[in-house]
Amino acid sequence: MEKNTWPGNLRTRLNKDRWVALGMLIGLLHASLCVAEDAGEKISVSQVLARVQSHAFHPLVKEGAFTADRTLKQLGVADLADEDWKVRLLAVSDLVQLGIDQAEEFANGLAHADEHVRQVCAMALGILRAEAAAESLEGVARDDVSGLVRSQAVIALGQMESESSLAFLGERLKEDPSADVRHQCELAIDQIQKHKGTTSEQLLAYQNLDASRFETLKVGELALDFELSDTENKKWKLSDFREKKWVVLIWIFADWCPVCHGEFHELMEMRAEFEKENVQVITVECHDRFRGRVMVGKELAPAHWFAKQPFRQAYTEKIWWPHLSDHAGAVGAMYGVDPMTMAVHSEYINRPSTVIVDPKGIVRLAYYGTFWGDRLPIDQTLEMIRTGEFEFEHPERLKLP
Repeated sequence: MEKNTWPGNLRTRLNKDRWVALGMLIGLLHASLCVAEDAGEKISVSQVLARVQSHAFHPLVKEGAFTADRTLKQLGVADLADEDWKVRLLAVSDLVQLGIDQAEEFANGLAHADEHVRQVCAMALGILRAEAAAESLEGVARDDVSGLVRSQAVIALGQMESESSLAFLGERLKEDPSADVRHQCELAIDQIQKHKGTTSEQLLAYQNLDASRFETLKVGELALDFELSDTENKKWKLSDFREKKWVVLIWIFADWCPVCHGEFHELMEMRAEFEKENVQVITVECHDRFRGRVMVGKELAPAHWFAKQPFRQAYTEKIWWPHLSDHAGAVGAMYGVDPMTMAVHSEYINRPSTVIVDPKGIVRLAYYGTFWGDRLPIDQTLEMIRTGEFEFEHPERLKLP
């Protein structure tokens, strides 16, 4: 606040006794906030769930493991203005803000007829570490017809470090018909045993999501600054690279994504080329720290269906760039990557996205994919920086008629 906008009496008082004036200001702000809270209606659990139920989402196919565009009948979401992700993300944020005291009420949503309601309820319970809901989540993980909902229930058990669920998860690891759900069981067991559940950063990110900042990035303008932590909890701030380097931000899905691992291998092979062009690559994942560490080989080595052998050792030796945790997808939402936009392998994920920022801090390209394979190739990313021509469209990009 500019000094000349303050009320005159407070400005005079500040000159005499700065601390007393500051106390008065805090008191006035607190009072105004209380009035605003009393005047407005606090959203209820039932209102949040009704909002999810009433929204017409793109359909889930293949036992609820993938999103299909409702118009094109193809896997993915063609419309970049689609708001499915926003409805889901804000519903989870609202439930988390309502807090652990109301967790029992939205745990009842696990039995709701709508699979999207069941999914957001399971997700919120995991973020809140609502251990009292563990038995209900086990029932969902065992019996739900949707692979996506079963996966979310398993993820939640890992997030809340439910030690009482270890035997159950071991059973589902052997018996669930979905390889995707079994994979989530493997991760959840490891997360529980290592006591690496939901972090305070993840919880705070969901509590503080600001929808007014969603999709505010603009090509040709200064990149929106952010600070995120890597897998070793080191902070990285985008503006620290201004006047120093190009920055390439690549949002990836998760450790179960073969295309993401393909990008990682290309980045490892092209290290010298990126360094020669003074480019800082940063990969970003809309997960909490444990899941990000799995992606870069710093936790267990999961049994991936697409890999003949684990690549953990190669990753720990050759990954030269920071891999950041975008808690609650807050930066992704701001940058337009639409976290939770589509289900792939039984988990809601962001659009595959690449953002190129020049040394002046200006966004030169923001490319958003329409399905899991609609990505800007790593070699073409570097070629754009070399040539200064920032145009790309994937040959299989989904397009509405």
